[in-house]
This record gives sequence, structure tokens and C-alpha cells, in this order.
Amino acid sequence: MSSRTIRKVVVLMGGPSAEREVSLSSGRDCAAALREAGYDVVELDAGPDLAAQLSDLKPDVVFNALHGRWGEDGCVQGLLEWMRIPYTHSGVLASAIAMDKERTKQIYREAGLPVVDSVLASKAEVMASHVMPAPYVVKPYNEGSSVGVYLVNEGANSPPKLSDDMPEIVMVEAFAPGRELTTSVVGDRALIVTDILTDGWYDYEAKYAEGGSRHVVPADIPAEITALCMDYALRAHNALGCRGVSRTDFRWDEAKGAAGLILLETNTQPGMTPTSLTPEQAQKTGMSMAELCKWMVEDASCDR
Repeated sequence: MSSRTIRKVVVLMGGPSAEREVSLSSGRDCAAALREAGYDVVELDAGPDLAAQLSDLKPDVVFNALHGRWGEDGCVQGLLEWMRIPYTHSGVLASAIAMDKERTKQIYREAGLPVVDSVLASKAEVMASHVMPAPYVVKPYNEGSSVGVYLVNEGANSPPKLSDDMPEIVMVEAFAPGRELTTSVVGDRALIVTDILTDGWYDYEAKYAEGGSRHVVPADIPAEITALCMDYALRAHNALGCRGVSRTDFRWDEAKGAAGLILLETNTQPGMTPTSLTPEQAQKTGMSMAELCKWMVEDASCDR
């Protein structure tokens, strides 16, 4: 985008996904940061008339602050490609793949990145019997932010009873014990490692509620594990074909050393709320929220 002047930025936010409220919060904070950076910013709640609204607004760049399905899975990216409006974050293919947790794991495996065993199963199968030995985790294979995650503990007598709004096909994966670590990538650079501390499961509430979790950044972990997280995050970003900013989440079993570090997933639209990890990591490495958002706008393009 360096060859043209960027004045008007539309921040896409909200939308119809299960992560609507988080997206609204991300969008508001990103819009404020972009105004601080000097852009003319329009906040746009993405709805069925999105294409018509964008045609009327004629932005130089779309800043994608959507989370979850439609905004993070390649759908809105395809619309923006069709309209030839430069946009932030990953393109159609990388977004679609990263949102599909099982396909993401297949690519991790092909890239030599460590993951736990997992299977796709029908909702009926999962509620009828244990599809793998406990402990294991059941989650939608195409949502983020720990939406609809069930932990089945070792020794559980019965399989989980899933809520009616869970999809018909879910992912079941072996539970990975240990510490929750995460690393963001900006462009071609892994930033830093955060250790996420909670009283229990790092669920939706822990991610987004005030005081839901505590972040130790940089993580107080051995240098070898820090280096592996940084290396794995960048390799995951590249293997999936991500662009702009991504964040890869890990579990680390200290008792196993380097062999205890496994990848959980890569987020192509990391949260940008007051409690979010990526802005915090950027700040720790000398990049303010305004500078991070400005970098993302300047990095925006089509054909991503």
C-alpha cells in the first residue's frame, strides 16, 4: 500500500458470529487507535448489506476486526477480494484453513510441528460414548475464542452432554496438560511469549472478562522453550499462508521439557480488546496500539 495514500479506513466489526461482542470491543479499540494514528475512520457493523455499504463508503482500506465465522473464515475476505478493496490480516485460503481446526492440524503435521491426536466425530457419537480415552476436549472445529469447549476429565463415567447449539460435527482431541503459552507474529517476526494464568480452564470468560486471566509477559520459562515458541509460531504462520498478524497458542508440559510443547491453533484475527494478548505483546516489544494498527493498515492489500 506504500504507493498510494491511505486516508479513509473502514473498521469491520460485530457481524453475526458467536464472537460478535468481542469483535465490537476489538473494533472500537482499533478504530480509536487508527484515529490516533491520523486516519479518517468509519466503524461498520457488518450485516447482510455489507457490500452496498462498502460501495457507498469507498474506503482506501478495510481493517478487519471481525472474529469467528464469516469474518475469520475466508467469507468476508472473498467479498473484499471481489470488490478489490485492500484489507488487513490473512487472505481467503489461509483464513479458511486456520478456522478449520482439523485441517490446521494436518498442515502442522506436514510442517513437522507437534500436535496432539484428534478426530472429527458427529455430535451424536460424542454424546453416546467416549470416542477416545479421557481426558479429552470437545470443541467446534470452526469457531474460536474457546466457544463451546467441553473438557472431559480422566475417570469420567459418561460422555459429555453437548448443548443444542453445538454443530453436528465436532472435534475431539486428547487433552494436553500444562501451561498455556502464546506467541504473536507481525509480518515476518515473532514478537514474544506470554504465559496465561487462570484459576481453571482458559475459556471465553477467562479470555475476555476483566480479571479472567493474568498474563506474564515475557513468560518466565526456559530460554529453549521461548525459542521454540517463537520458531513454531512463525513456522505455523508461514505454513498456513497467513499474512499481517496472527497468534499461535501452545500447551507446555514442563515435566517433558521441549517434548512437552504442542501447538493448539493459530488465530488469523487475534483479539484486539483491552484484555487481548497481541496488543499487549506488541507493546512489550516497543509497538503501541496505534503503531500496530497503523502497520496493519499499511500492510493491507488484495490478493493475500
